Amino acid sequence: MSDGTRAFDHDPVMRDEIVATFRDVPAGVIVDATLGGGGHSEALLESRTDLRILGLDRDPAALDAASARLERFGERLITHRCRFDELDAALADHELTELSGALFDLGVSSPQLDRPERGFSYRHDGPLDMRMDSDAPWSADDVVNGYDERRLADVIRRYGDERFARRIAAAIVGARPIESTTRLAEVVTAAIPAPARRTGGHPAKRTFQAIRIEVNGELDALPDAIDSAIEALVVGGRIAVLAYHSGEDKIVKDRIREAETGGCECPSDLPCVCGAVQTVRIVRAPKRPSADEQQRNRRASSARFRVAEKIAADPGADQTDIIESTEID
Repeated sequence: MSDGTRAFDHDPVMRDEIVATFRDVPAGVIVDATLGGGGHSEALLESRTDLRILGLDRDPAALDAASARLERFGERLITHRCRFDELDAALADHELTELSGALFDLGVSSPQLDRPERGFSYRHDGPLDMRMDSDAPWSADDVVNGYDERRLADVIRRYGDERFARRIAAAIVGARPIESTTRLAEVVTAAIPAPARRTGGHPAKRTFQAIRIEVNGELDALPDAIDSAIEALVVGGRIAVLAYHSGEDKIVKDRIREAETGGCECPSDLPCVCGAVQTVRIVRAPKRPSADEQQRNRRASSARFRVAEKIAADPGADQTDIIESTEID
């Protein structure tokens, strides 16, 4: 096993819950839209011999690692290098028209954080990179050293939920040029008032998260990816999503809600007259990893899990009961 492959050998978040989610889906293909090191796909392929995996990732190192890890499954694994909002094209390239399941494990993987040369970590010295696709032209350096103060503050506030975004943006602009992750972390930390630095983990965590999301266009890609996955599911197929950021989770919740209600906007106390069609139902599943897993796996602590199942469309169904009986928190 190469060093790169070994680096992606990690503990997948909510492994057992994900295996249970797909235990009863129809036989066929599950798309792992964020293949990473292949931990979730390995568990799914081990759990059922009638499943295949289409693994998507834009990180060539991740695809190499997953291919090596899952080599024993032979033709049951198909890999494709792309961003997950290119799912429709990936399906077409492999002559696939339907899916038994779709899995999204969002955010950055632990192996990417642990490799300083990738530039994701505020704990290890590395270049200002943060690209999930190493061939992408846009990097963290372009954001940190190129955005004006207002635009930078907006990114940090919107994608990092950072209340000191304006102070941090001003400090970054004043310290330019910033050439490394550790220097950026120092600047961000110094900009945050001392009392706030003592709570909530590393002071630079939110800013690094925000810059990473901006560099990779993560939230922009998510709505279309979720919609495409739901559209491709067979009846009884399921979509499962692990989100680690409030903005991600809101998008996931909204897209599932749209499919569950068919977009119906009729008053809840009246029958639906707009022709909305429900295409999924919410599957009750653990919303968070167990306390033991959160203690064991640092990445699991912020995870939020959502599952929905494709149902047969019934244009004549009354959407009133659907809207009244379902609430996604």
